[in-house]
Amino acid sequence: MKANVGGIDKIVRIVVGIALIAWVALLDGPTWAWIGVAPLLTGLLNYCPAYALCGCTSGCCKK
Repeated sequence: MKANVGGIDKIVRIVVGIALIAWVALLDGPTWAWIGVAPLLTGLLNYCPAYALCGCTSGCCKK
């Protein structure tokens, strides 16, 4: 896997992922908030399958 997520995009993905997971796990949020696992993982792994499909990258990731 080649890194295709970087910079601010990575930080936003991690923060949003943690916020959604915390919402559902700690504050009894809606079940759909578990979708936060996806942005969290893509932020931590620096890889987004959707970006790979369209051939784009974000931020300052290494090409």
